[in-house]
Amino acid sequence: MDALGDIRVIELATGVAGPIVGMFCADFGADVVKVETPDGDPERGRPGFPMWNRGKRSVVIDPGSAEGRAWLRNRIGGADMLITRDGEELAAFGLDGDELLASHPRLILLEMPVYLPGHVPWADGVESAALLGAFGGQFARQSSVSGEPVESVYQTLLYAHGLWASVCAVAALIEREGSGFGQRVTVSGINALQQLTMISLVVDPNAPDPSTAVGGAGRHPTYSRMIAGDGKWFTSGALGPRFEAMFMEVIGLGSIVEDERLGGSLANMVAPENIGWVQKAVEEAVLKQPRQYWLDRLDAVGIPSGPIDGREGWLDHPQVAAMGMRVEVDDPDRGPVVMPGVPINLTATPGAVRGPAPALGEHNDRVAPWPAQPRPAADARPLVRSGPLSGIRVVNSGPFLASPYAGCLLSALGADVIKVEPREGDPFRKPAYGANRGMRSIAIDLKHPDSIRAFHKIIEGADVFIDGLRPGVTKSLGIDYDSLKAINPGIVTMSLSAFGQTGPLGGRGGVDMVLQGMVGMMSAEGGDGEPIVNTISVCDISTASMSSLTIALALFHRLRTGEGQRTWDTLLGTATYLQSAEIIRFEGRPPAIVGGVDFQGDGAFDRMYRAADGWVRIAAPDAPAKIASALEIPEEKLADKDGAIAAIAAAIIDLSREEATRRLNRAGVPSASVRKVTEVLRDPRLCEAGFAHVYPSDNGGFIATPGRIASFSRTEWRGVLKPPGIGEHSVRILEDAGIDPATIDQLIERRAVAVGGPMPQILPHAYR
Repeated sequence: MDALGDIRVIELATGVAGPIVGMFCADFGADVVKVETPDGDPERGRPGFPMWNRGKRSVVIDPGSAEGRAWLRNRIGGADMLITRDGEELAAFGLDGDELLASHPRLILLEMPVYLPGHVPWADGVESAALLGAFGGQFARQSSVSGEPVESVYQTLLYAHGLWASVCAVAALIEREGSGFGQRVTVSGINALQQLTMISLVVDPNAPDPSTAVGGAGRHPTYSRMIAGDGKWFTSGALGPRFEAMFMEVIGLGSIVEDERLGGSLANMVAPENIGWVQKAVEEAVLKQPRQYWLDRLDAVGIPSGPIDGREGWLDHPQVAAMGMRVEVDDPDRGPVVMPGVPINLTATPGAVRGPAPALGEHNDRVAPWPAQPRPAADARPLVRSGPLSGIRVVNSGPFLASPYAGCLLSALGADVIKVEPREGDPFRKPAYGANRGMRSIAIDLKHPDSIRAFHKIIEGADVFIDGLRPGVTKSLGIDYDSLKAINPGIVTMSLSAFGQTGPLGGRGGVDMVLQGMVGMMSAEGGDGEPIVNTISVCDISTASMSSLTIALALFHRLRTGEGQRTWDTLLGTATYLQSAEIIRFEGRPPAIVGGVDFQGDGAFDRMYRAADGWVRIAAPDAPAKIASALEIPEEKLADKDGAIAAIAAAIIDLSREEATRRLNRAGVPSASVRKVTEVLRDPRLCEAGFAHVYPSDNGGFIATPGRIASFSRTEWRGVLKPPGIGEHSVRILEDAGIDPATIDQLIERRAVAVGGPMPQILPHAYR
């Protein structure tokens, strides 16, 4: 069976993010009809289109045609989901969202506004990762040499938007199975930014923005990229107290912790006053030996590491092939295309690339009417719930960042998520403060002879079990899928690993930093210069969304069949997806953008410029005449790239950001101020939209964390997500599992289980 085998989707959205939702639906068996105007999706001529639109059908409709509008209304009557950008896009086809939901009560209306519902702060309302990243604080938070904002060469925010919206859409389908009713689901560009830049948004809103002038290596001396004595670059994944100490021993700096500036703790390496001198000491030590020497030594002690390579040949890597992440299709417009495959794995209902992207209008007159959706009973009332996943219980044993953050995301959708951690706690729980929000904690020693029976009782009442352990560890602990299935036949298990279990790298450990280097992200960002570390943990954070999507698809299948299954995903699969438009290959494709030190953008009309009080971002590669008019520049000065950059820079340097963007947007040139995180947190529109939750910290300040990251018209979850203390909920969780008080006391007395209080609400130093 296919996870979404009988789901019918109408896709009106164009561009990148909306079609990505359609792609995931099609990959898992949904019938996705892409409705385009006669001009076609503007992305049709761009490299990523063949991937984001694979497996769909294309129908062309003239929005002004009464016949076309009637055809569309007819198909919507049989659709389970309608994907659109916003109400304006619906109105172009004569549709109204409220009327559609009233007429078709089972419809999931997925709206994906570019910025906020009803508001885009730049001209033309275009979908733009660059403008969103500039205006939303991403670029100003990127580590740099100069301390100035840095542009990303990837459309990561759009990839994140499509992925997170997919999770929310399937969550709404899950809720509909119980209630019988659909609803409006809104996932905006701002929601994507909140979800992706979570670490940067967990701050004291009243503290100064941290300096980003820490270099392209980032803030963490042992969790970074490094150059060895032979001039070759590699990454070290030494993060957390144990690995950090081991790394220092390996490179001969074990005694550095005795330096009084560190106060006896390597955690203080990332304090602003220590970053520079510790980084220098590490760099000098690593230069004493060639790359392979360090990779061998780090591997011997279990520290994840890897070489830094280019992205050009990544799809030919044998590990990519072993995991089925390299796919070839015959595209009707481009011929043979090599693209990333399906990045998540469901063993009972696997996804697959069902075919190429369709030619424009290829299926005109070939999409038969769908049967009308069944209507709820006349006396049925839509249920009101606290989140679309209300009633779902998830047991999450994953440590560090990606797996805990998957639990946080599921909590934000209403699930009851239990964080299972060792008696001493997840070693990364403090640095990953933002990732552990919203869960309940039980601290349990799974190696203790008394604990496994208690853990199995918890599993009896669970719907999902997540592990982020290396392949083979769950089996040794007796918590693998086969063991848990014997206890709970309907259980869904989700395993996250770096490279999966098969192939030349199968079973190896890996972390975000290692994958960024291996797949080519760092080298692409650095261009001809040094590799650049992305301040966002893009692989970890996006894998949390990928894991959530995996779980949602498996739960939807279980609701329809009663069948659980084993599922898994990998950092490698996510890292490959995050480069989809950049590494896809076909004859004649234009080269992908590469960066450089403190990269400011590609081309004269698509980059950041310094203003009198900061920076502005222009995103109008095809509008030199409009730029010339807005800035009163003779158009002939924009004839060549270098001259145009100089002329535009001179015209903007004496203007405030507000004045520069006002002139540009008024002339139809999409542009935005480059803002810092503290500016974003003070934006009145974002405050009104619930962008952040702010609450007192335990040391006298305040803590801001991402607020509502998706909206559901009927099953909205509201509340502040905070991280739990170690074992804060141990007793209640055991009670919920039906374990009697005497047995609980014995578990605590025998040190199988630990009990603790709330976690101190104090922000750690930023490690990225």
